[in-house]
Amino acid sequence: MMIKPIDGYALVYCEGAYNTTNGKTAHGLVRFTERYLIRGVIDSTYAGRDAGEVLDGIKNNIPIFSSIEQASHLITKEQDGIKYLVVGLAPDGGRLPNTARADICNAIKMGLNIDCGLHDFLSEDKEMVSLAVQHMVSLRDVRKPPPRHQLHFFEGKIEKVHCLKLAVLGTDSAIGKRTTAWILVHALRARGLKSELVGTGQTAWLQGAKYGIVMDSLINDFVSGEIEHAVYSAWENEKPDVIIIEGQGSLMNPAYPGGFEILAAGRPDAIILQHAPMRAEYDGFPGYLIHPIKKQIEAIEMISGKPVIALTVNHENMTGSQIPAACQELTSETGLPAYDVLAGSADPLVHIIEELSKKSTT
Repeated sequence: MMIKPIDGYALVYCEGAYNTTNGKTAHGLVRFTERYLIRGVIDSTYAGRDAGEVLDGIKNNIPIFSSIEQASHLITKEQDGIKYLVVGLAPDGGRLPNTARADICNAIKMGLNIDCGLHDFLSEDKEMVSLAVQHMVSLRDVRKPPPRHQLHFFEGKIEKVHCLKLAVLGTDSAIGKRTTAWILVHALRARGLKSELVGTGQTAWLQGAKYGIVMDSLINDFVSGEIEHAVYSAWENEKPDVIIIEGQGSLMNPAYPGGFEILAAGRPDAIILQHAPMRAEYDGFPGYLIHPIKKQIEAIEMISGKPVIALTVNHENMTGSQIPAACQELTSETGLPAYDVLAGSADPLVHIIEELSKKSTT
């Protein structure tokens, strides 16, 4: 039975970036979202193809259009007509490309509500605001932080969370942490374990995550408190068996150093580390070599005092036949089990998590 979406039917705008690291928001929405029903992706590079097939080699019946105008026949006032254009771009720095601005203005004129998770707030763009008023549509800036009086400071209530907490961190940005986190949440639920995702970026919200924050939009003083509050709220309201916290950036990424606050404030019981074996340099920064995975594991374990229990593999630039050998090589190097939960099965890792969950309740 189809789950009724939170908001409705949508197009995802990803011109020039689909199937690249700058399209990771679009990728997340194509793979899974409870907030919308995705009716198409906009990217002239892959026009005419199936979005799932381009991304993962598996058709999902989401067509790719060359322009918003080409998809205009789907924009109707009927119940199943498209009501939203979601900006699926995730460029370095989170800024709206100039080339996208005209397309978004045209979408507003066509009667579409706009959801955007970039640092450039559409609701502060005078032209777009005027157009939105004229055409009676909304501009929703997902990355716009809450008013300061609504933000939380760390207070220690994380210690009252009595279920297994796992963090999915990564050795780089745009490496698949959120995708792995969702896969694990769904696999755990399928096995009968009540599980909740705590999102830490705009895409998790766009996918319908009930609990979370957008870390990189917050004043630093409140980041730890907001992480704690999100994890505690998930525990207090849902009483799950497992809470999985989505990671951001990586500890040693020069542009997106992330993960420390998650370890310090989310206080996970264990960590899963996402890694791309074929990636030699930090994403978008040629010349900045990714630190060796053993050093990254050591840093995580030193900071958190908790173990990295498994590695999950991003198979970019790998063929299907190369994945098992890459996993085995990582296991030989680190002594940790390694799995590709996107291309393969999450079951072996879920079994490990199940055993940890049992121990956390005894």
